[in-house]
Amino acid sequence: MKLEDLYRIRDFVPDFDAIAAEFVERSRAFSANASVLADVRYGTRPREILDVILPENQKTGAPLHVFVHGGYWRSGEKENYHFVAAPVLATGAVAAIVEYDLMPGERLGVLVDQVRRAVLWLERHAGDFGADPRRLTVSGHSAGAHLASFLAAIGPQETAATLLPSPRGLLLLSGIYDLSDIPHSFLRNEAEMTVAEATAWSPLTSTQLPCPMRIIAFGGEETRPFNEQASAFDMRLNVQGCASELLPIPGLNHMNVVLDLADPDGQLGSRLAMMVASS
Repeated sequence: MKLEDLYRIRDFVPDFDAIAAEFVERSRAFSANASVLADVRYGTRPREILDVILPENQKTGAPLHVFVHGGYWRSGEKENYHFVAAPVLATGAVAAIVEYDLMPGERLGVLVDQVRRAVLWLERHAGDFGADPRRLTVSGHSAGAHLASFLAAIGPQETAATLLPSPRGLLLLSGIYDLSDIPHSFLRNEAEMTVAEATAWSPLTSTQLPCPMRIIAFGGEETRPFNEQASAFDMRLNVQGCASELLPIPGLNHMNVVLDLADPDGQLGSRLAMMVASS
């Protein structure tokens, strides 16, 4: 099997559709009992919006955690990931789920910029939600982990003057850090990523910037690109003098790792809560 074929996740997760449906149902149930500020605007484009989810009995100066959803840059809706906020709210922190445009309607550089601007907006407005901008952490899954990585990185064609937020921690789950195979994968007709975009926005060839905590996590049952790229990215960070922790989660695949992240008692959920609480 060609390496580029290993990105078609549904071929390797038999219950792919059932798990995706569980994301939706669990998020709907979670939101029904949570305080959600929906469709808060961080920019002028239709999808430049985010949802803020507030904890019960919130204290002023609470931590702020941001989640960036996946979908291979060409799909995904923020409201279907509200359930990931459960471990965050359990610590008394404020959660935010960001939305961004999708390929091929927009180019990859636009998506990177939108996630950066969304988090910068949240830093500036954290006090509006009772949060402390100095206690900012971010997580992302799959393409969301790729996009979130550029909150503390500069692409090879960018200038050092790029305005970035200052996260205290990043939890990057099942990310794609080498995009070179994506233009030739099944996504070529769905995302239409160009070779130039893959070259410009691969974390493995980007300059990584200091961040107090980086967790590079992945499921032990994921396909080879996700396992190998997580290890390569961890090595890249260490070579550039950026501390990171490589965290494989045995027995989990590219989909059910998200269920574990959303579980306050899960291995990933508990690590997320620790990162948020310590920020």
